[in-house]
This record gives sequence, C-alpha cells and structure tokens, in this order.
Amino acid sequence: MITWRRVTEADFPLLREWLARPHVARWWQQDTSPEGVARDFGPAARGEEPFEDLMVLLDGTPVALVQRSRFADCPAYADELAAQVALPEGAVTIDYLIGDPALTGQGLGPRIVRALVAATWTDHPGATAVVVPVNVANRPSWRALEKAGLRRVGTADLDPDNPADGRDHYVYRVDRPSGSDGRQAATGPA
Repeated sequence: MITWRRVTEADFPLLREWLARPHVARWWQQDTSPEGVARDFGPAARGEEPFEDLMVLLDGTPVALVQRSRFADCPAYADELAAQVALPEGAVTIDYLIGDPALTGQGLGPRIVRALVAATWTDHPGATAVVVPVNVANRPSWRALEKAGLRRVGTADLDPDNPADGRDHYVYRVDRPSGSDGRQAATGPA
C-alpha cells in the first residue's frame, strides 16, 4: 500500500542518505550536508512555503520522496516553460525519487506517480493538469511517467539539474478528468 505524509525535520537524515546515493545524485544535484538539506527542505517541512515535500511510504516504510508544487508558485519557471509548451493555468508539477536502488525498475515509480496524480485532483481542487518536464537523458523517469499514464506533449529547452546533461527536456502532461473525482487518472499500464 502506497501512502505519504509531509516530510518532517526528523526525515532529514534519511533524505541526506538518499540524495547521496549515486542513482539519485546523478539527477538531483543537492547539497547533502546537514545544513544543505535543512536549507533546501526545512521551509516546506515547517510550512513556510507552498511547496509540498512528501515522504512516500510503501506498507509503512519510507521508500521515496515526491515534491509537488503549483506552477503559479514558481512564476519564472512557469513563464520559461509556457513560452515553449502549452501550460494551462492551475497546472501542478511533481518531481520524485526512489531512495533504495533495489526498488527501482520494479514498477514502483509508476505506482507512486499514478497515486500522487490521482490525489492531486482532490488535494488541489484548482489543479487543471499535472505537467512534468524531465531531462531526455533520464529515461527511467520519463518511462515511469508514461507507464503512469502521462503523455508526452512536447519538448522544452530548460536548465538541467546536472550541468553534465543537455538542456533538452521532454514535457509530460495529464489533465484533470472532466466530470470525475480524478480516480480514473490513476489507472493505466504499470
């Protein structure tokens, strides 16, 4: 069973461990020092900013991190993306990582994405779509989005998280189901 809760400061040691693992560090260029993790995750954990850092649990055990935010809360990023692909008003984005490399490649990523997308329609009643740019080199990430039912709607030229990567990003999107509570958005191939 996949559940989640807000990241708390008690989760910071685990986040540091995950962020330092090679399969995560390759895509998440984060400062993994105690000070860096506190700086990057502390404001959301304390409710001081509108972004959501969510600890994903599989049968009660922490396995992943999902960050969810409204593009409206990141206007410069929204403008940059909207200049290249259609970005509906009210769109939300997510970013994600699986902490344990032994859990990757087993369908957990798509399950997490489907669950979070479905919950977004309830958690954010004004959300019109979930739009996710992902570096074209990060095949496991964009394949997880496809398996979760998001569709590729274009490409964008964006700064990469890792300076070693190119600027090309695929952009994936799923729209809020009309006349539905969103549950159908969580179905699809796994």
